[in-house]
Amino acid sequence: MARRPTPLTHDEFVDVCRRIDAGDPVRADLKAATMHLVALLVDKAPGASVEVRIPPFAAVQCIAGARHTRGTPPAVVEMDAPTWIALGRGRLAWVDATLRASGERSDLSSLLPLDVA
Repeated sequence: MARRPTPLTHDEFVDVCRRIDAGDPVRADLKAATMHLVALLVDKAPGASVEVRIPPFAAVQCIAGARHTRGTPPAVVEMDAPTWIALGRGRLAWVDATLRASGERSDLSSLLPLDVA
């Protein structure tokens, strides 16, 4: 079983976001921000009916409903890390994001933003 992601402290997240906002973010900062926001999403919407993928950093299941165990899940949301970080911080609206979302409950807009650092 995959290990549950652990969020950063808010101050740690603010520091990471400050470096990201300065431009040309390093991989470690993108990963830290991605994992922080994924951890908050899983805490906010526990479950296993939607798989959220942010390659290469994260793939988690969330939102209550039918559990997915094998193969392609019935609902998948996939995007790159900069898009996920902008959505999670409230810097980008769901309707304006470039992402792939399919299946029931794949609209995460009601869960966003997660941390507005």
